[in-house]
Amino acid sequence: MSDYTSTEMMTICASRMLRAGQVCFVGIGMPSAAANLARLTNTPDIVLIYESGTIGTKPDVLPLSIGDGQLANTADVVVSVPEMFRYWLQGGHIDLGFLGAAQIDKFANINTTVVGDYHNPKVRLPGAGGAPEISTNCKEVLIILKQSTRSFIEKLDFITSPGYLDGGDAREKLGLPGQGPKAVITDLGILEPDPVTKELVMTSLHPGITLEQVKESTGWDLRIAPELKVTPAPSAEELEVLRDLNLRTERAHKGE
Repeated sequence: MSDYTSTEMMTICASRMLRAGQVCFVGIGMPSAAANLARLTNTPDIVLIYESGTIGTKPDVLPLSIGDGQLANTADVVVSVPEMFRYWLQGGHIDLGFLGAAQIDKFANINTTVVGDYHNPKVRLPGAGGAPEISTNCKEVLIILKQSTRSFIEKLDFITSPGYLDGGDAREKLGLPGQGPKAVITDLGILEPDPVTKELVMTSLHPGITLEQVKESTGWDLRIAPELKVTPAPSAEELEVLRDLNLRTERAHKGE
């Protein structure tokens, strides 16, 4: 029995993928938790940017939304949303985009719009927000979501944010400036795009996870790397910092 949860495992795993000095465009939710954990542990000089125009923000607790006052109060500078997108994002100044997703396919395309027919959907999802611009313009992208046959889909009903489209050189043919998704981090392991086909390949399993679990939780015939790794378990320090951050956030949002 592990002494950490699957959510803690994936958050910590994702935080390790951020590199020192990167400028990172952060989504709300698990991307925000992972990015701020990285800032508080292995990459203290990372520059966090949120869609609302906050640059170099250092929130003491995790924000409820991009409009959370914590982000503006602790930022190095706050710019307008048009400047954020037109200059910083579309201008190629963002190293890494960090996104969540409702659904993903084998080429790392993301759906956060609808399940079912667009005009008569089974489920209406939260929508795009800035994710299409982030996935298109950031130099690299990380995606974090829990892995199941409901979230890992053979063919998406709607592509909200492009990954590698139909695979291969499809991004380049369309003229998209960013390199696309670097990795997909789930509660089961890590997937990375094949260098040529761009199809997602499972390259690392989290401790205690089996290949059978992974395959049963994927809506397509998942490719497995020949040299499959095991993700290092969370360290005591990583767990302590993450749990302290989550506890401070819970207390702050309760008004304590």
